Amino acid sequence: MDLLILVTHPGAGPLFGPLARACNRAGIEWGAFFTGEGVRLLREPAVLDELGGAGRAVACLDSWRHCMGEDPCPVESGSQTDSSALAGRARRVVPL
Repeated sequence: MDLLILVTHPGAGPLFGPLARACNRAGIEWGAFFTGEGVRLLREPAVLDELGGAGRAVACLDSWRHCMGEDPCPVESGSQTDSSALAGRARRVVPL
């Protein structure tokens, strides 16, 4: 994977969208991990649309439950172990 976007803040939407679109246009293999309050971005349809180009999109299950309760998670649920594995495979990591 060329790039992992690590989303930790709910205000990251204005940066996430353009970065994801740029990756898709350039043919960059990318993925995203959502944790902390950043999981709140997953309720935005535009963010979910951008994730269509991601090789993998994972949300921290503990963060999801803390922020979103029992609502179903729209992406793969995982843990900080998944975050570490994704970061280990990525050539670059961009935290938002």
